[in-house]
Amino acid sequence: MIDSFLRRHLESPLDRCARALDRPAITPDRITAAGLVLGLGSALAAGLQFWLLALVLWIVSRIADGLDGPLARRRSNTGGAGGFFDITADFVVYGTTVVGVAVGASAGYDAPWWPFLLVLLAYYINGTAFLAFSSIAERNGRTIDDGRSLSFLGGLAEGAETIAVHSLWLLLPGISWQIAVVWAAVVGVSSGQRIIAGYRALS
Repeated sequence: MIDSFLRRHLESPLDRCARALDRPAITPDRITAAGLVLGLGSALAAGLQFWLLALVLWIVSRIADGLDGPLARRRSNTGGAGGFFDITADFVVYGTTVVGVAVGASAGYDAPWWPFLLVLLAYYINGTAFLAFSSIAERNGRTIDDGRSLSFLGGLAEGAETIAVHSLWLLLPGISWQIAVVWAAVVGVSSGQRIIAGYRALS
């Protein structure tokens, strides 16, 4: 919901960070891989109930996720394999962190699993909607060019909200399943928005 606003205001700081990182040994794919490993570490830490460590790893992994794109653009290397790796890594990290929180909250706070399953279902539908739109829009010449590798449809739940919610349930694991119920509903609404908007845009 606020991703476009944040991209406008963070573009300059991220570009400066990318300039500082622009060394031969540092590539966009390596930054993506680092974000993936850190995200998986966050999920593992959450599953083991090391909540503060999980939070730190999660935030650092998302910072890495925000830096691979600006570095790729500096090197005129957007899209293609790097874009594919980036979105795949995001999906892996988002899914495994949900599972990690579910395992840790279930073991430590006797939290039910079904709210986290609802979140995963909502993520599945949401991801299907925007990836299908991006693929068909590319074929039909109706892409949305905002500097990213894929054509993203806006919605109520976007990257910034996802980062905030995942951080929140790492901060408050005792009520993580209640947060998950609300978040699943929000992502579900966002999925409906994307399905309707995508259908209209391609009609």
